[in-house]
Amino acid sequence: MSLGLRRTLFTLPNFSAFSPSTRLEPERYHERKILPYNRKQLYNVVADVGSYPQFVPFCTSSRILTPGFDKYHKEKTVIDAELTVGFLSFQESYVSTVTCSPYESVEVCAVSFSSALFRTLSTSWRFYPASSESLPSPSLKNELIDYDRDKTLVTLDLVYAFSNPLHASVTSSFFSQVSTLMVQAFEKRCSEVYRSGSGDV
Repeated sequence: MSLGLRRTLFTLPNFSAFSPSTRLEPERYHERKILPYNRKQLYNVVADVGSYPQFVPFCTSSRILTPGFDKYHKEKTVIDAELTVGFLSFQESYVSTVTCSPYESVEVCAVSFSSALFRTLSTSWRFYPASSESLPSPSLKNELIDYDRDKTLVTLDLVYAFSNPLHASVTSSFFSQVSTLMVQAFEKRCSEVYRSGSGDV
């Protein structure tokens, strides 16, 4: 499969005033929300990489490249997955390294050489035991964790930088909303999976 950038939908305007050699600093976005599910439930949704096209905004395809991957594994696991994203005039496939730490975090980082569109692209989901006033703290790692608590503080960190400043100019206002859309889509997905009580716990 070609990993090259394809233009679709409409023609980009002329951005000749921008220098393609300009090096862009990564943009960073942070979201957090307390959800009425335990850490194991939320982790299982994010660790299900094969289901990303069903709920991750603008993800049109996902394919796990590492053989024998089990989303219900109990140990920390690192896999490779090919993801395809489509937004505005762009569509691209690239390889990401996915690091799954059961019930604690899922980190997805694009392998830089596999993407013509992004110089940097990573998402990090983290899950903390929560009460209505709780905040993430390093001390949480040293506490006895109850994975079945019925409230979880979810945090999402999105970091990205385009390879070309022209692409950044076209997508700046669009990408500023992506992290919020991801949390909203994640919350909706959890509701669909666990609404009937038939989802994995």
